[in-house]
Amino acid sequence: MKTYVKTASAMAIGLTAASGAWADGHAQSWDMPMAYAATNYHSEHGVIFADKVREYTDGAIDITVHPGGSLFGGGDIKRAIQTGQVPIGERFMSAHANEAPLLAWDNLPFLATTYEDNAKLWEAARDTVNAQLADLNLVALYTCPWPGQGFYFNKEVASSADTQGIKFRSYNSATATFAEELGMIPVQIEAAELSQALATGVASAFISSGSTGYDRKVWEHLSHYYKVNAWLPRNYVMVNTQVWDGLDDDVRAGLQKAADETAASCAAKSAELSNFYFDELAKNGMTVEDAGPDFLAELEAIGAKMTAEWLETAGADGQAILDAYKAN
Repeated sequence: MKTYVKTASAMAIGLTAASGAWADGHAQSWDMPMAYAATNYHSEHGVIFADKVREYTDGAIDITVHPGGSLFGGGDIKRAIQTGQVPIGERFMSAHANEAPLLAWDNLPFLATTYEDNAKLWEAARDTVNAQLADLNLVALYTCPWPGQGFYFNKEVASSADTQGIKFRSYNSATATFAEELGMIPVQIEAAELSQALATGVASAFISSGSTGYDRKVWEHLSHYYKVNAWLPRNYVMVNTQVWDGLDDDVRAGLQKAADETAASCAAKSAELSNFYFDELAKNGMTVEDAGPDFLAELEAIGAKMTAEWLETAGADGQAILDAYKAN
């Protein structure tokens, strides 16, 4: 695991935030950046979490949620928390896989493709992931899954013969790998920038859940969605380690209670919305269907290769996650 080395100034910021938050007995205001639109269920649950935190900490912590990358862009949120610019925030966990390969545990194609199996995979991964995050100066308070990932295109796609040269929006190393294996050109684009990228031709395809397509009204630019259910990735709400360690025990317990309840509610909402998103895409003119057998077979072969490569980079910790999951 990679160890995150804090600068002296960053440490000072984190410790100052920790000591000022509760030692004087006054409520501390926390800014919580989130990358997705205010109407997305992840962001809505950020607000639910904030409300629960106020209640369960008796007002010791007052969290203001900043959705849609309005405070920090998605790619900057983790760093802002690590260095103490903000105490808390949310990010797509596998977005950090380039820095810590283990954090791609939830992007292993076709391993855990139901909500039940995804929950089992998180239970198998939780302790190992938390140890990795500790090395990054982070504490995960809760995680929440997206619906299964499928492919968006602006034309009918039956196999990789139809995907050559397409500019493909990627959001992490796994999606970039899928693009390259299918002969496409990966372009790193944050969710908040997706609509503009599609409108200007920077990208014309991507893999994501129905949620992203619905939030960004991609039917204005794309015509087809192929259900693949390759994986159910997770967002996570994280807090700076120094801030967390500086909390009074009662305040920390209140935060964790709020986190546990929000995690359960958010996962249930994700499952509830999964088919709703498909219906909305179809209602707005998109063709929504299962991937054809030839395309799916290619994807499964790519997925097996990606899992093998992940095990090489994640090492014994990665293998331990898979072993624990399969033993359940």
